[in-house]
Amino acid sequence: MVVSCWLLVYAERHRMTQKSEEALALFVGGQFCSQAVLSVFCDDLDLSPHMALKIASGFGGGIGRTGEVCGAVTGAIIALGLHDWQGETVSEDEKAKVTGRVREFTARFKEEHGSIICRDLLECDISHSEGLQEAKDTGVFVSVCRPAVQEAVRIVESLFDEP
Repeated sequence: MVVSCWLLVYAERHRMTQKSEEALALFVGGQFCSQAVLSVFCDDLDLSPHMALKIASGFGGGIGRTGEVCGAVTGAIIALGLHDWQGETVSEDEKAKVTGRVREFTARFKEEHGSIICRDLLECDISHSEGLQEAKDTGVFVSVCRPAVQEAVRIVESLFDEP
């Protein structure tokens, strides 16, 4: 009984949505993690797919493959900022709204993955050719990045649904 309850909780927590599956397909198809996450929200953000690719292009691999903040996380943060910032000018209310939502996102992502730092998630440093090759050889772009892309999208979707 305990095992079946655990499986139900796990399945609900990790349910994948149409957007998360689409993001996975984009990532597998060659987009950076940051691009794949942002791209699936184009319709929600009144953003062209071409512009989404351009905006998120420098964030893949933990910001230009430096292993810093995970690209799936940065793609999500860009989407949250574009969604939540409604003002025409800079105001403390707008700042508070966006930063609050970003903090909620990062807390949820960390809870699921343990970190928002690419090199920590991958357990290797892709900022140099040997580390990048290690990541390819060990399959972490499949075992770590694919779930991170899907989870980032799922969390953003849930935050979009919240007031």
